[in-house]
This record gives sequence, C-alpha cells and structure tokens, in this order.
Amino acid sequence: MAATNLSELNTHFGLAGVLAFHQTPTGLIYADITAPAASARVYLQGAHLAAWQPKGQQPVIFMSRESDFEPGKPIRGGVPLAFPWFATDSKQDRVDGKPGPSHGFARIQDWTVAFAALAGDELHMTLTLGPTAMSHSMGFDKFRVVFELTIGRSLTMKMTVANDDAKPMVFEEAFHTYFHVIDVHEVSVTGLEPTSFIDKTDNFKVKPALHAPLRFTGFTDRIYGSTTATCVIHDELAKRKITIEKTNSNTTVVFNPWKELPDMGPDEWHEMLCVETVNAGVNAVTLEPGKTHAMTAHITVENAGA
Repeated sequence: MAATNLSELNTHFGLAGVLAFHQTPTGLIYADITAPAASARVYLQGAHLAAWQPKGQQPVIFMSRESDFEPGKPIRGGVPLAFPWFATDSKQDRVDGKPGPSHGFARIQDWTVAFAALAGDELHMTLTLGPTAMSHSMGFDKFRVVFELTIGRSLTMKMTVANDDAKPMVFEEAFHTYFHVIDVHEVSVTGLEPTSFIDKTDNFKVKPALHAPLRFTGFTDRIYGSTTATCVIHDELAKRKITIEKTNSNTTVVFNPWKELPDMGPDEWHEMLCVETVNAGVNAVTLEPGKTHAMTAHITVENAGA
C-alpha cells in the first residue's frame, strides 16, 4: 500500500538526518534531503525538484521567491516535469472543448514515493505516476511514469515512460530545469553552436545556427531540435560551469523571460536560466505497445578558476 500521509511517508521512507517529509501550510508535501554530498528538496506534486546544492557550492537550482505553492498550480522554478506534452497543448478540444494545461498534467498531479535510500554519499529517490482521473479525462489512461533522482555531488534525473496500451502512444516530455546564475547578462551557453533553432520570440521562425556561444541580451525562448549535445552554462560571476549531459533527449530548449512574471519577482529573471532536456515537436516520442522510453539528464558543477 502506498504511503499517503506525512506519518506513513516518514515511517516508510524517512532516513534519520538525511530524509524527512514535511507539509506546507497550503498542504503540499515535500521531502527535505541532507545527504552527505548535497542538500535538496522534492515536492510530491509534480515530483518537483525545488533545490539541489552540492556541498561547498552555491545553489544550482533556481526557485522563484514568488512561486505559488498551491495544490494544482504549477511551481515556478526548480525542475518542472512536462508530460505528456510540452508547452501549449496542440489538441484544442482536449477537455471540455479547451486545451489541456500548459506542459501537461504530470506537474500538477501528486506522485507516489516508491523508493528512497542512501548509497554512499548519494540519496536515491524514486517517484511514480499512473493514470488518474485528470489523465483519464485527457485521454491518457494506460501509461506509467517513473522518475528517478540520484542526489549527490552530481545530479541525475531519469524519467521512464511505459505504454500499457494496445496502440502506440505519442508524447512529449521535458525536464524544464531552472538553473541559478548570478546575472544572466554575464552568462554564456556552449554546446548548441552548430544547431539551428525555432525562435518562439519571433513567430516561431527557424533561425540558422549561430556558430558561437549563446549569450543573452533579451527575451529568449529557443527550441533546438534534433540535438543530443552536452550543454555547458558558463556563469562568469560565479566562476563556475554547470554541465548538462543527456541521453535519449533530442531537443534542447533555452529560456529566460527577461521580465517580471506573475509568480516571479521583478529582478529574479536576472538570476535564472532554463536549459531544458526535452523531446518535443519533431522529436516527440512514439512508444509502441508494451515498450518503455527513458530520458536522462546528468548535471555536474565545477569551479572555473579565479
């Protein structure tokens, strides 16, 4: 039987001094993790990683100080999990004649904790999502998703989707990771130099590859398709590099709103940059009956010298 409340979660999965479950005043349950190599926080709603800080490092994950921690509302910052579609729902009449929620239903559903254990100085945690009333209403009732986190000096996120239907399942997916930077004006991203992109800030025009590191001077929302490249965020003011390696992901999205958002303060956009591990658009996944698909992101941090 799944643990469904704080007492059961702490009894079944709590680890003294390492992993404890708590609840916000609004009712969201989260896990605070203090592993030997890193601290982290994971909300059960959306299996949402809200913090990861390796020992001796500044926080790596950005969280908005204005985020709504409300049941059924997306959390701004951290690592939202997009599934089974990315960004705007392409099916305009999915529910009651309207499209489904942005980035799908997975990030606003409660996931189930399935496993937690300390291995060496890393915390391993697994959460699962199966069909719900919400997913059923949107046409997804024969699937399973498993999200595995390895939290230590590096961070590994793995999302496995299983198709239990008798027909193929088409879906999109993303780790919509918000990274913490000192000032996005002084940041560059390498790894995407040879790749053309769809510019969502310019009517979805296809733009040619820049053949240069990506720097930020304004609203940025770019979809780099058919790329498996490792990306590196060079945070010059923090004197560090954040490396994002990925497997079974063929899309990378880079985003910064360059302005205040309803759930993000007026200056907070200076402190964040999304480099997202994605399968979307032409890289959407078609999963045959009885098969599984696993997408992984492996994130490491290193000092870049004085």
